[in-house]
Amino acid sequence: MRLSTRIALAVGATVPVLVLATGWLLLRLVAADLHDQQDTHLRERAVAVAKDARGLLRASAADRSAAVEQARERRVFTSALDVGVRLIGPEETFTGGPQPAADVALPARAPVPVTLRADGRSWRILSTRVTGSHPGVRGTLWLFASDTAADTQVRLVRRRAVTVALLAAPLSGLLAWAVATRASTPLRRLQRRASGLDPRSSSTRLDHTPTRIAEVDDLAHTLQTVLARYDEQAFRTAEALATARSFASAASHELRTPLMSMQTNLEILTEHPELAGPDRDEVLHDLSREHARLLGVLVMLRDLGRGDLVEADAFGPVDLADLVEASTEEQRRRHPRARVAGHCAPGLRVHGWEAGLRSLVDNLLVNALVHGHTDGQPPQVEVTLRASGADALLVVEDRGPGIPPALRTEVFERFRRRPDSPGSGLGLTLVAQQIALHRGGIRVLDRPTGPGTRVEVTLPLSDGTADTEATLPLPRNWMITTADRPQEFHKDGS
Repeated sequence: MRLSTRIALAVGATVPVLVLATGWLLLRLVAADLHDQQDTHLRERAVAVAKDARGLLRASAADRSAAVEQARERRVFTSALDVGVRLIGPEETFTGGPQPAADVALPARAPVPVTLRADGRSWRILSTRVTGSHPGVRGTLWLFASDTAADTQVRLVRRRAVTVALLAAPLSGLLAWAVATRASTPLRRLQRRASGLDPRSSSTRLDHTPTRIAEVDDLAHTLQTVLARYDEQAFRTAEALATARSFASAASHELRTPLMSMQTNLEILTEHPELAGPDRDEVLHDLSREHARLLGVLVMLRDLGRGDLVEADAFGPVDLADLVEASTEEQRRRHPRARVAGHCAPGLRVHGWEAGLRSLVDNLLVNALVHGHTDGQPPQVEVTLRASGADALLVVEDRGPGIPPALRTEVFERFRRRPDSPGSGLGLTLVAQQIALHRGGIRVLDRPTGPGTRVEVTLPLSDGTADTEATLPLPRNWMITTADRPQEFHKDGS
């Protein structure tokens, strides 16, 4: 059912009820006014008749002639005009004018006008005491006024109220329908525009011109917000699907070599059970190394996928000093021969994804420990964390051969590694991904005091008002292909 029809039906049903309620109130007011007029007339007649009634009681008590008594009686009825009179004395009752039958029971007294119903008629009645100075001059004067005229007027008002209610129902419904139809024109226009949109086949979005109708403009804004969220979720779904496909492709490509090598070594062990100790140890060493590489590639691909699919609600306040110290201690435990020195300024907090930041620091340290040493020397890595303006500055230095300036941007690409590297080629890619997610920066430099590499990472410090929605850049496709420099990579001296 259309909105205009609903409004018309609602108004068509409500207006007659309001008219009837108003008519009922009007009836009560009209009836009260008519009774007030009648009561005022009764009181005026009571004052005018009381004197003549007293004279009639006095003539009756003195036992005067019938002619005198009749004259007094005529004077009473004449002064009463159109009001019925009943004078009840000690010995005799005098009646005249319109009034209820004599057998109708009257109240004991009615000093104020009241309504009496008898024989299908309604009367307003008033009683007053009549007394005189002579003995036997006492009685009760009753005055009666017919309610017929008042009832007629009340019935007339009632009929007119009902007639107005019956006429108001269709007229108000039609008027409401016309007004609602005109008022809902902007809503129908918005509906036509919205119904013509198909997010699956067109990139066109709702173009709404403000109508200065709050409900319509609010609805248009809500629709635009819903469509924007649909676009975002559709994009994220497409990203997730592309990430899954890329994961399968990358895994199948990168795992083929270690799997084939492991298969070859297993075939050697199977076909040559008598293989001598040194040769057997070499085959087992190769199996262990390829297994570690296989596991490393899977872990790195999983972490890249998590970074591509992380949502804003995973971000929160992170104590960077605690995180770096925990990662440094973990690497000391895993590499007991290495020298890992660190100094972290306390109280540096960032708004970030804790798991992603931990992965960033772990991979920087592992990369420095694996590549940052010369033959025959244990790795030496120095880690420093301090504030630098509005950023936190993380510095990781090693004493390895260093990275040539021409290769300092390529090391962040997927599966980019040295020929003799035992790694997966994804560690620094994961570092670049996390820096992009946290809107930070990274520089690869030479160690200033000797051979080696110096990596500087900057992350914006949290001021307690970080916008979580602004934390995640789009698109995030590190699993598909390394982003085209989502952050600046600076060369030596730049």
